[in-house]
Amino acid sequence: MQENGRFSNQSKAKKTAKDSIFRDLFENPKYLLQLYQVLHPEDRKVTEDQISSVTIQNVLLDQMYNDLGFVVKERLLLLVEAQSTWSKNIVIRVLLYLANTWKEYIQNKKLNIYGSGGMSLPKPELYVIYTGERKERPEWISLSEEFFPGQECFVDVKVRMLYDGKEGDILNQYVTFTKIYNEQVKEYGRTKEAVLETIRICKNRKILKEYLESREKEVVDIMMTLFDQEYAVERYGDEKKAEGLAEGEAKGTMKAKQEMTYKLVDRRIPLETISEIVEISVEVIKKWLAERPVTVR
Repeated sequence: MQENGRFSNQSKAKKTAKDSIFRDLFENPKYLLQLYQVLHPEDRKVTEDQISSVTIQNVLLDQMYNDLGFVVKERLLLLVEAQSTWSKNIVIRVLLYLANTWKEYIQNKKLNIYGSGGMSLPKPELYVIYTGERKERPEWISLSEEFFPGQECFVDVKVRMLYDGKEGDILNQYVTFTKIYNEQVKEYGRTKEAVLETIRICKNRKILKEYLESREKEVVDIMMTLFDQEYAVERYGDEKKAEGLAEGEAKGTMKAKQEMTYKLVDRRIPLETISEIVEISVEVIKKWLAERPVTVR
């Protein structure tokens, strides 16, 4: 396999490489239809042109994504991709995805939310794909049971958990792809070699074979971070760390990190990268941004 010349040996695979492939794969109507048929095998008459995407991005502070959203007839299906770590907080995230997706749907359809008549909304179906090694694999998780067990709850949300799929179906192939990629990262690190080996192994095993063969160059591009971009971020981070240390002596380390965070956000650097640079959790950074004073220019 020829190596992609755009990437040097110092390039790294994105930390969100699997997420990126998930979105790219299911942006293709052919594979999206196959996924729908995994979820609703009883509905075999649906065609590609009956599926409309409602996927949204940048819901909350560049970190929340509606990984995949689409409408089929009266159904609104929202999927959160490849969670390898089990967390009950996923129920809250899915609820926020639903709220924001409905908001955009209402705006796009010009529905009157304040009218006396009820609005016609597609019925939501909420899913999470879990690729971790947890022994207990419940079919459903719910807001009331996870956060308010044994209490009456005015609002409830149920999320269906998806795991391995059936042998050979599109869900099974995608989950297998992620596991092969994880194995290659363990062996080679987040490198171009890990990405290329993943593609080679999957093609040989006929896992997403058609997709990978038709878009191999694009898949490599999607999964990799350009060296120049990453190098610039690292250099900028080193520079800001030095400034932050000097400023921290005078004004306090935390205040300096907060100001550094604002500057990095203004340069559209991902929150995950900022977290590594300033050594502050993403959750704290989100709180800072929510409380950030509005600057009038």
